[in-house]
Amino acid sequence: MKLTRRQALQGISLASALPLAGSISWAQAPRLSADEKALHALNRLGYGPRPSDITAIRQHGAERWLQSFLAAQLEPAKLAPPEALKARLAALDTQRLSQGELIGRYREATQANRVARREAAAMDGKADNAKVQEAQANARRELVRPVLAQAGQARLLRAIDSPAQLEEVLVEFWFNHFNVFAGKGPVSVLVGSYEREAIRPFVLGRFRDMLAATAKHPAMLIYLDNVQSVKTGYQPPGRQARANPNAQRLTGLNENYARELMELHTLGVDGGYSQRDVTELARMLTGWTVDYRAAQRGTKGALFEFDPRRHDGGTKQWLGRTVTGNAQGEGEMALDVLASHPATARHLAFKLAQAFVSDQPPPALVQRLADRFLATQGDLKAVTQTLITSEEFWSREAYGAKFKTPYQYVLSSLRALDVSTPADVAPLMQLLAQAGMPLYGSQTPDGYKNTAAAWMNPEALAQRVQFASTLSERRMRRGTNANLDSQALINTLGPLLSDSTRKSIAAEPAAMQLTLALGSPDFMRR
Repeated sequence: MKLTRRQALQGISLASALPLAGSISWAQAPRLSADEKALHALNRLGYGPRPSDITAIRQHGAERWLQSFLAAQLEPAKLAPPEALKARLAALDTQRLSQGELIGRYREATQANRVARREAAAMDGKADNAKVQEAQANARRELVRPVLAQAGQARLLRAIDSPAQLEEVLVEFWFNHFNVFAGKGPVSVLVGSYEREAIRPFVLGRFRDMLAATAKHPAMLIYLDNVQSVKTGYQPPGRQARANPNAQRLTGLNENYARELMELHTLGVDGGYSQRDVTELARMLTGWTVDYRAAQRGTKGALFEFDPRRHDGGTKQWLGRTVTGNAQGEGEMALDVLASHPATARHLAFKLAQAFVSDQPPPALVQRLADRFLATQGDLKAVTQTLITSEEFWSREAYGAKFKTPYQYVLSSLRALDVSTPADVAPLMQLLAQAGMPLYGSQTPDGYKNTAAAWMNPEALAQRVQFASTLSERRMRRGTNANLDSQALINTLGPLLSDSTRKSIAAEPAAMQLTLALGSPDFMRR
């Protein structure tokens, strides 16, 4: 059932009426009711309510349920995943591959491409483009695409079905903060490993540990080119050059990672550093690279390597201090300084408050989060706890103030309809790509924005309304009752839907009500 032009435009015009960032006043306002707090928690600390959540809230009472929910979300290891989720995750075989095995797959696909080009050229003296393209597609389909597809499937499975919802929201937040792009060479096969090994274990741990894990993961080292950064005059040994696909690019200092390490990952763009600091940090990080020889040997462990032959051991002047030659210790010291810097605390505090409270977060909250970060030496669990127990988080002004990103909208729609992750997630991945937010697909290191201004436009809103229509149509094809479906959805959303939205939905035929609820301005907020 396709939407009529009038119905689609109605959804778009309603959604367009959403308040933009900056319209919120942090003055005194009526407090949220217990039911509103419960739904606010599900929307901000997870990907929205499921019908079972509403049942639990009514059985235990909103206040009691909320207290239990908040305590449990801060201890995700104690939340047992459903058996069905465990079984589906266990079936994703490429998720168990080591870094070396993953790079081996990518190298095998690359070699298959080279063989195809040589064979095509030998046949008629020139490469047959169609044959080469077919061979390349086959190699990627068999060796590379399954790895990326299963990484996406694992992320979506957990986000939709895991009871540890806060953990999943934090994985999304911190992956975006330390973004890598799956479209850059071997990162395509490493992105799932990066999320599993460098992000997920640390979202409620120490920031310094996550900073080091991202700095040493091959996905980051390749994405931001630190594998190419060497001291002036460096010449790779013969065997090392043959093992390293980037050997021909080892021509000197590369500042990409050093710049983003300070500008995006720690201090922030206004963090008080200079271009010279970027250059000096890049010198300190020469030698931080990937051990491609270990990958060839099939090593099961991590592939990070410090290569002293590449390292610039000269004296540096960085952030007002003199740094003498200390091999890998120079970079470790830099991570220590950056992880504990007051500018880093302010930068991270602002980003967390913006993601969880408001596009323009209250300065007082940002300051308290920064103070907590410094007082606990970057304990992210303590900072998160301060955030989700703050008055600002539970204020009337914050309630429904955030506009969902495409990722959040798709996940919350499926959860609201009590839909488990489909066996084939390719349509969901395609939908996210069409909406401008492909999973692992942000090309720039600053990742995806989480503000309304980035996602609120007529085309994006039309896509959401059409997605809602498609979900409704599929349910009706399965023989579900339109009246019961729409009523169940409205019950699940509860106070999230305003009286005016409820009246607008009720005025439409039953077959349209589910679509209009999911396409309403209220549902597009969280």
